Amino acid sequence: MRECKITVMKKANYTDLSEKYENRLTLPCSLQEGQVFVVDQLIQPEGMCESAWQTLYPFVMTLLCGGQNIYDGWMKNSQSAMVSCNDGFRPVSFYIEVIENKEQSGCEQ
Repeated sequence: MRECKITVMKKANYTDLSEKYENRLTLPCSLQEGQVFVVDQLIQPEGMCESAWQTLYPFVMTLLCGGQNIYDGWMKNSQSAMVSCNDGFRPVSFYIEVIENKEQSGCEQ
């Protein structure tokens, strides 16, 4: 079974946009740069925000099921993707990579 490692690479915070357009949040994003999640199934990892997981899910699914070269040669590692969550005020960039290949795939053929 394949596993994917999801690493929080970078967090941004556009305070100018937040101040102008957003209602104040009491619980901002709690993910930390360098934080790692390992998944071998298509289940949201504990501690990952729902919105980020919804963005990452199709890429994780593709890689877990053996897909490669998602960006048609853009990524140096063909079994990886760089994806940002869809929060326009505090986007987080994630690096998703296949880290282990065992005998069986995590997807039904």
